[in-house]
Amino acid sequence: MSTPVRAFVVNTLETMNLDTADLTDATPIGDDGLELESLTTAELVMQVEEEFGVKFSDEDVEALQAMTVGEFIAQVEQRTTQVTAEAGSV
Repeated sequence: MSTPVRAFVVNTLETMNLDTADLTDATPIGDDGLELESLTTAELVMQVEEEFGVKFSDEDVEALQAMTVGEFIAQVEQRTTQVTAEAGSV
């Protein structure tokens, strides 16, 4: 199922000149998958933070290397829901 977050992540990876043809939610972000290096992962996170208003700590970014694309998308969606809920309670 395609969500706005998934579409944005895939589009961002494509603009970073990464091959997304065989990308699935089970594709690892780090080893044996996209093989994103730490700087590339940080760039992806920065793009997501800017687009969705979410924040990831340095430790979160390091942990992304062990996640799959689906897990990362779920993290972004969860954080987006939290940001929306916090904004509504202000």
